[in-house]
Amino acid sequence: MSAPSLPAPHYVETNGIRMAVHEQGSGFPIVFCHGFPELAYSWRYQVPALANAGFRAIAPDQRGYGLTDAPEGAEKYSMEHLTDDLAGMLDALKIEKAVFCGHDWGGFVVWQMALMHPDRVAGVIGVNTPHLPRSPMDPIALMRIAMGEDMYIVFFQKPGVADAVLAADTAKTFRFFMRKGGMTLEEYEKQPAEAKTLALAHAIQTDETLWPGELVMSQAELDVFIDTFKRTGFTGGINWYRNFTRNWEESAGKSELVTVPSLMIMAEDDVVLRPAMADGMEERVPNLERHIVKKCGHWTQQEHPEETNRVIVDWMRRHFG
Repeated sequence: MSAPSLPAPHYVETNGIRMAVHEQGSGFPIVFCHGFPELAYSWRYQVPALANAGFRAIAPDQRGYGLTDAPEGAEKYSMEHLTDDLAGMLDALKIEKAVFCGHDWGGFVVWQMALMHPDRVAGVIGVNTPHLPRSPMDPIALMRIAMGEDMYIVFFQKPGVADAVLAADTAKTFRFFMRKGGMTLEEYEKQPAEAKTLALAHAIQTDETLWPGELVMSQAELDVFIDTFKRTGFTGGINWYRNFTRNWEESAGKSELVTVPSLMIMAEDDVVLRPAMADGMEERVPNLERHIVKKCGHWTQQEHPEETNRVIVDWMRRHFG
């Protein structure tokens, strides 16, 4: 399957920033929200597929990424900011309600979008990222206890440190992240505990000839990410992680119930967002359908685009066709 290209972006003003938005098609709108370290380009297979299926497919570079503004200050990347950006984008596009589909960090955003802006959300699709219950304690403290200082989300909390590590060799960073077929979840689970701390920032600096698996995309596709992040750096995206504690504090006492039609697409071999994390989701998302993509790692919509597209199009047609 050759990689399609996204339509050229247009720009909207939303929530105090200028956001780059790629759009294709007409019909009921679906907004695709990317994760880290990604771009709207991560949805290059889905945007034309949904447009061809009769929907209005919308993929923004989100706050801190790509062609969208990256304000100074980690505090400007809280969940309130990220969801308000998307609500403002709908205003600018004169859209009342949309389906929101998110992968990785974008998944956290779309589930929260349904809670923080319920009047703007017609449905939610989580790709790898489930709607998790609120942590019983500060999630950064919990991750630090469970996996130590080198666990990548904990490591990302140190201002400027991870930013410099990832930017030291941007091409190598993306060759590290954008891989498939390295290890099944079953194989990963059999490793000793010290090998399961998700110390990704340190692993990036190792000899890449020892890295398992292969690139999940062509060099031409990879170059889009490399060239963009060479220009922007990684701080904007990492700042999302620097709001875990703030987001947790601000979510205290708020409902976790998502009542709109929802779809959970899981990847069998994602060792970070493992399928078991979605167990019990129906308590918080009663109108939920599930699909698991076999022999698939973290980059689901890019690793298995045809299956991902088929599942999303089928669900969209049944609920919003």
